[in-house]
Amino acid sequence: MSADLSFVADAMKQSVPWVRTTGVEFVEVAADRVVAELPDREDLRNHVGGPHAAVMFGVAETASGAVVMAAFSAELGRATPLVARSEIAYKKLALGVLRAEAVLGRAAADVVAELDAGTRPEFPVHVTITNAEGVTTGEVTVVWTLRPNR
Repeated sequence: MSADLSFVADAMKQSVPWVRTTGVEFVEVAADRVVAELPDREDLRNHVGGPHAAVMFGVAETASGAVVMAAFSAELGRATPLVARSEIAYKKLALGVLRAEAVLGRAAADVVAELDAGTRPEFPVHVTITNAEGVTTGEVTVVWTLRPNR
């Protein structure tokens, strides 16, 4: 039986003002995968007509945060998810609507086991950014940690 993750999109929009400001929408939400889309808006573009590099990173990091929330919602009372580090590769000029597909890079049960053992686990979320035609325009890895609450 799968968990009801319908709360994730609303929670992201309520807790992260950038999500509301830019108009990020969550197309798919699962415990190990999230797809987010960012509309093509002139005020988010760069000097060559595509989305600004920061905007590309932003939608990828947002999708990664949503998958973390979905995967570890049961742990949020005892641990706070934080970004530890990230890396982005810009592959091609992005034009039009952006789609960011974030995939959890480790089994959630393994991460929770580390948390249960008293360590501060780290885990990657891999994100592929594509344009409206499905062409990969960027690849991002965001490494998250669950910091135990004190």
